[in-house]
Amino acid sequence: MSIQRAVPFQTTIFVKDHCICLHAQRAARALARRFDKAMKPFGLTNGQFSLLMSLNRPEPPPLSAVADLLAMDRTTLTAALKPLERDGLLKVIPSEKDRRARLLLLTDAGLDVLARALPVWKSEHEALDKEMPQGDMDRLRQDLRRIG
Repeated sequence: MSIQRAVPFQTTIFVKDHCICLHAQRAARALARRFDKAMKPFGLTNGQFSLLMSLNRPEPPPLSAVADLLAMDRTTLTAALKPLERDGLLKVIPSEKDRRARLLLLTDAGLDVLARALPVWKSEHEALDKEMPQGDMDRLRQDLRRIG
C-alpha cells in the first residue's frame, strides 16, 4: 500500500540538513550534557553554574536583569533559583530602593562552589576549542550572540 505524501521525504532530508534551529538544539543538548557531567562533582548543572556566575557582580542584581541576561522568563528563573537558595548558594533579598523588587545575592558558599567549579569549566572550554578548527569557536560565539 502506497501512501501519498503532501511533503516529499526529500524535503524532510533537506530540512534535517539545513535547519539551523535543529542544529542549534542538537548542539545545545550535547553541550548541556557535557557541562552537566563536568559540573556534577560540584552538585551543579551547567545551567546552575551559569546562573550563579551571572550573580558574581559587585552589587546584587535584580531578578529582571538576570532573567534578561539568561534569556529566561521571570517564572522560570524563580523556579531555577529555589534549589540554589535551598542549598545556601544564593539569597533573594528585598531591594533597599524598592521594597517590591528582589535582588539576588551570591552567598559565600555560592562563591566557594563557583571558585572550585571554574577551573573545570575552563578546562572543558579549552578542550572544546581544541576540538574545533582554529578560530571557529570565537566566530561561533560571535554568531550566537548576534542571534540571541
